[in-house]
Amino acid sequence: MTEKDLIELIDALKRQKCEKQYVEVKKALGGTSKKLYDTLSSFSNQNDGGTIIFGVDEKAGYEVTGVYDAQDLQVQVKNAAEQMEPVVRPFFTVAEYEGKVVVSAEIPECEPENKPCFYKPAGRIRGSYVRVGDADMPMTEYEIYSYEVYKKKIRDELRIVDRAETDDLSREKLSLYFAKLKTEKPQLANQDDLRIMKLQGLTDNGKPTVAGLMLVGDYPQAFFPQLGITAMVVDGYEIGDLGASGERFIDNKRFDGTIPEMLEGAMNFVRRNIKTAVVVDENGRRTDKPEYPLVAVRELILNALIHRDYSVHTEGSPVRVILFRDRLVVENPGGLYGRLTINDLGKVPGDTRNPFIASNLEVMIDTENRFSGIPTIREAMRKAGLPEPLFENYRGIFKATLFSKKETSIVPGSPSVTVEERILTFCTEPKSKEEIASMLNIQTPYYVVTKYLRPLVVAGKLAMTIPEKPKSKYQKFYRVEH
Repeated sequence: MTEKDLIELIDALKRQKCEKQYVEVKKALGGTSKKLYDTLSSFSNQNDGGTIIFGVDEKAGYEVTGVYDAQDLQVQVKNAAEQMEPVVRPFFTVAEYEGKVVVSAEIPECEPENKPCFYKPAGRIRGSYVRVGDADMPMTEYEIYSYEVYKKKIRDELRIVDRAETDDLSREKLSLYFAKLKTEKPQLANQDDLRIMKLQGLTDNGKPTVAGLMLVGDYPQAFFPQLGITAMVVDGYEIGDLGASGERFIDNKRFDGTIPEMLEGAMNFVRRNIKTAVVVDENGRRTDKPEYPLVAVRELILNALIHRDYSVHTEGSPVRVILFRDRLVVENPGGLYGRLTINDLGKVPGDTRNPFIASNLEVMIDTENRFSGIPTIREAMRKAGLPEPLFENYRGIFKATLFSKKETSIVPGSPSVTVEERILTFCTEPKSKEEIASMLNIQTPYYVVTKYLRPLVVAGKLAMTIPEKPKSKYQKFYRVEH
């Protein structure tokens, strides 16, 4: 960050009167804050890190007070950063604002394999924090575990289910599975069935695993009642909107069984509840065109079942499929796994949370290349003339949304107003990508930038406050008056 960047950031804070997801202020007039570790931890654990600004008093309306001693402050912050695990290495900028000295400390994101970053004296459980809006919140046990499971390569799909026996695996499903597997993987053809089941992660020490039950079990929900799919149709734009007769849901079903069985049930539910248009070409041939490309819907639901978290922490959480008037939403417990970020989706092969489930499904239902799902969804939506899908990742939930109309209003209750119109109205004054995303009720600022803001800038309808640094985290967008 340059001195100019720091001054512009303080100007924005004074106008907006609030801290942000990526910015925290500290007064530091009489000394450094005694409680820095929570912010050092939360910024280190979030994508792109964050910035602490010293010399600004939040309680006094973001008045610039200046710092007591810029040199000593940097030493104290550095000492605090060395109490973190792993050690945090801040980047400092010192500037003068209206005759007063201010200091910023940019906190870089910790490498995924080293997360969570925590305050060593407090320990991993009590010293790990996550940024939520403008607050530093203690990580939950599950949030900490979600990092540990990647670092230690814990395979929850291979957990032994103590209450289950091999008799709880369907003989019919196993017979079909063995036949296909030995054709697809001839190197396993000479192995006996019990050996194959162990090698493929269906059993361990003669007992079924979670993967085994979810793939070829007679009835997996006898052991995990909530590892299913709940599907609902809402006659509105948000949960809670009521239909004409006061009904909460037009249709509401639950799907149990193995992963292939749940996938089939959920797909039938979607087919039954979405609109279908009849298109007649120039030769008089009639073709049904569903509201959403079914190949995209199938990939979303399948991805949710394959990549959801199967740990004890999420046994009470089903996959959810929700049809609103203007969109279809699929949610699964367990955020993105490992090093994968929202920006990487569909561009690079990611770490796989459940490789045995993914690999077995390639044989069982011909899922093909497990890394082709996101590109397939995007291409199907493009061919259908619909908006790009929206992918969001937050606090243990991965959420995917398909929009049904070319000009979709994401703001609930206002289907007639386009996203572009709302952005342009909102950006009468410069706004950050985070503020615009919040206004649109979208959790992922990156999606807002790529889908909406960049095209509006290219079209000359929006301009950037820092055009020479288009990817700056301090970038703001404002409407161009013609």
